[in-house]
Amino acid sequence: MTISRRELFKLGMAAGTALSMPSILRAQSGSGGADAVHMVMSGDLAVFDPIYSSASITTIHGKAIYDTLFALDSKLMPQPQMVEKWEISDDKRTYTFQLRDGLGWHDGTPVTAADCVASIRRWAEVDGGAQLIMSQVQDISIKDDKTFVIVLKEPLPILIDILAASTGYYLAIMREQDAKRPATEQVTANIGSGPFKFNQALAKPGVSFSYDRNEKYVPRKEAADGSAGGKVVNVDRVIWDNIADQQTALAALQAGEIDFIQTPSADLYSMIESDPNLALQVLDTGGDDMCLRMNHLQKPFDNVKARQAMLHLIDQEALLRVTTPDPKYGFPVTSIFGNSTPYTNDENTSWYKQGGDPEKAKQLFKEAGYAGEKVVILQPGNIAWMSDAAQLVAATLRKIGVNAELAPSDWGGVVKRRANKGPVESGGWSIFITSSTDYVQGDPTSAIFMNASGEKAWYGWPKNDEYEALRAKWPKLETLEQRKDLARQMQRVWWDFVGDVRLGQVVQPIARRKALTGLLNITGSLPVMWNMQKS
Repeated sequence: MTISRRELFKLGMAAGTALSMPSILRAQSGSGGADAVHMVMSGDLAVFDPIYSSASITTIHGKAIYDTLFALDSKLMPQPQMVEKWEISDDKRTYTFQLRDGLGWHDGTPVTAADCVASIRRWAEVDGGAQLIMSQVQDISIKDDKTFVIVLKEPLPILIDILAASTGYYLAIMREQDAKRPATEQVTANIGSGPFKFNQALAKPGVSFSYDRNEKYVPRKEAADGSAGGKVVNVDRVIWDNIADQQTALAALQAGEIDFIQTPSADLYSMIESDPNLALQVLDTGGDDMCLRMNHLQKPFDNVKARQAMLHLIDQEALLRVTTPDPKYGFPVTSIFGNSTPYTNDENTSWYKQGGDPEKAKQLFKEAGYAGEKVVILQPGNIAWMSDAAQLVAATLRKIGVNAELAPSDWGGVVKRRANKGPVESGGWSIFITSSTDYVQGDPTSAIFMNASGEKAWYGWPKNDEYEALRAKWPKLETLEQRKDLARQMQRVWWDFVGDVRLGQVVQPIARRKALTGLLNITGSLPVMWNMQKS
């Protein structure tokens, strides 16, 4: 194999860093024993409550310490998790759920139906799918310590699917005393009933967090299958080491001081693949869909022609080359239902063209009456792929005569500014770039990108009544084929009014030492810590 001078330079940097890395990590978090797994996650854990925040790092933490009622198997079918059995009445309006034996909180008290009911109600304060359930609920009641009942006003065929889905906020079952807090107040007790216990004594914010095997946890008897089945923990402790610098993290991985990096930088892939002790592995084959959101409330994108111009302008292949240089991990996406869901389709996608169509885009901007208005693109400098994509979009717009201007900040600045519905002269914006899991796009009731209810929709505030009337039919359909047909109708309308613009699908491999095995491949899921083993 030929190694370029650039790779040789990076290899030298990593090797030099590795010499000092072992003592650094031991000083930071302790070895945790030979059976401990050290992981570097994508970001530092600052919020611990998966109902207070849907941030990825918070959800991974939540899945480790909190269990849930149902989960999806590898075929994306809902399976019971904390629930032992459930029954549906003949009129399909009453669901009775009975919890399985052996469920207990980390503080030693038993899990009860009251905990589940309180947790569902709190979850429904923030989750779109849960709010759909609550809009149809006549009553949620406790039958006994292990049984609760949901009575609906009318049948809701996708109720179990929503309880099992991870398309919005994770349905973390919490103690009743915690779940009675409003979703706007963070729960910080970190006492769940899941397979791991959060080690508060070893918590070092900004440095490391530790999770111990919950020895009293009773896994389901079924083998692990997707997110469902038995959550068997094979290691005594998992330690999250906060290493922000990618070179330092790779050096630690090479030295054996850490075992796992959740999101290694793409420019380090070749180095990882060349190391006989390391491996890249895609755990979520659905990955993420990159998306360009436009402000539908302000010029120029309040005009459908300008939005259609963006659809024709974007060169997905060029964006993927910038954001994901390795073609094994990046793919065009033309369906609003993503590439990996059962509802992916090619309806109304004739606009797609390799390389884009700048002349068509220029013509559509002219038809929109574009008169040189400033187009402000939010650019988060601390997220490389978003920053690079924003720069490419700005350059592409300028080439066809659009007055595009970058607004650099960190991601926190983007989050703050994107809430501004006003014009750019008043601190507003025109475009920002983000992403969401490809799998989530298969659930238009919860997927934030797929809401077109105007000012009640997600940032960008797209509005189309015809599309929303179609989307409202989704929860009532009972069969897969019915939903596939509706998906095509919805996509036809979406690409006519252009609710947003998809920029491509990216799958992110993790990096691991080959001694770490058993990591579960789960479509649409963040990494989970059960099932893995360390030899």
